[in-house]
Amino acid sequence: MQKTATSGAAQHEIHLLELLVVFARRWRFIALFTVAVAVLTTIAVFVIPSKYTAFAVVMPPSQTSSASALLSQIGGASSLASAAGASLAIKNPAEVYVSLFRSRTVEDAMVQQFNLMDRYHKKKQSDAREAFEKHSTVDAGAKDGLITLSVTDKDAQMAAKMANAYIDAYQKLSATLAITEASQRRVFFQQQMLEANESLIIAEEALKGMEQKQGVVQIDAQTRALIESAAALRGQVVAKEVQIQGMRAYATQDNPAMLQATRELSALQGQLAKLTGGDQDSGSSESGMLLAKGKIPETGLDLVRKMRDVKYYTTISDMMEKQFEAAKLDEARQGTSVQIIDPAVTPDKRSFPKITITILAGTALGFFAACVWCLMVEGFAKLKSHPDEGPRLQALLNALKR
Repeated sequence: MQKTATSGAAQHEIHLLELLVVFARRWRFIALFTVAVAVLTTIAVFVIPSKYTAFAVVMPPSQTSSASALLSQIGGASSLASAAGASLAIKNPAEVYVSLFRSRTVEDAMVQQFNLMDRYHKKKQSDAREAFEKHSTVDAGAKDGLITLSVTDKDAQMAAKMANAYIDAYQKLSATLAITEASQRRVFFQQQMLEANESLIIAEEALKGMEQKQGVVQIDAQTRALIESAAALRGQVVAKEVQIQGMRAYATQDNPAMLQATRELSALQGQLAKLTGGDQDSGSSESGMLLAKGKIPETGLDLVRKMRDVKYYTTISDMMEKQFEAAKLDEARQGTSVQIIDPAVTPDKRSFPKITITILAGTALGFFAACVWCLMVEGFAKLKSHPDEGPRLQALLNALKR
């Protein structure tokens, strides 16, 4: 057993010595070939057009919003705001912003601004977009959440200019979008506010027309108080209904928050039913409230309903306006667009080719290729001189020459 191991080690040493003998016999060729490849690589490094990469670092806006202002006169308004925000929250903001940078709208803006179809020698805009994607990168940091983007070009100044313009193109797009949770709440409450204002204008015009047609009807303090109470309760009912509607986007019917909101809605509807005599529609009852007969003249019933509508839409409009302003403050605090941490500057070093690394890699590759060539030549010579394989090899070569 020892003899076998010893003979195997000796055979391994003989094979290694044979390789060293081959390399020693042809060391001039290996040295000359390696030097020649190193020289050619050095020349190629300085002949190949240089490319420069400009980098910029931006910080996406925070997705954590502060608490919205509470409406003291109407309960449940803050939960309405949180429901609107929770249903629209973005789970992975960094990836969203990377996708926006890579959107067709932003890339088309870059293609048109810098005439990239001619610069990249492309006939179609889609091909120019693909070429721009190959010359640029957008990466989101896993730990810090910062977004690093780069643009590579043959001109160092153009690379920096394109990198900064890339951010500008994104900011133009983001100005038209509701990206953050606060900006989405702003859009949501702005739409609700506009609808409430339109309804308020219609109700005020109806009340004004009623007064001009019938004259001013005197309403006592108790009746006016009932009108205001009913309007306030109706406002709370609508707010709770909108809250539940928003919660359905992210919660099931068995969700504890959903069950609690549903119970609160039922309680508010019960209070409103007691106040309005079981009828919560402003236009379907005679008076819409528990008023004693003869309390007001018959001609004043329509006036009561219209006053109630004005008070109701005024309440809703005020609530939506305050929520809208609170969302605007949150949005301003978060920032709707990315913040530039490091703007792109003109790079002072080429990114391709790397002179030292390229020359060393070329030299190593040349040395390896020379060694392989020497081994192939030596093996071919041994095979040719072999008594059995030599004639076969010669026959193969003769066949290839025909």
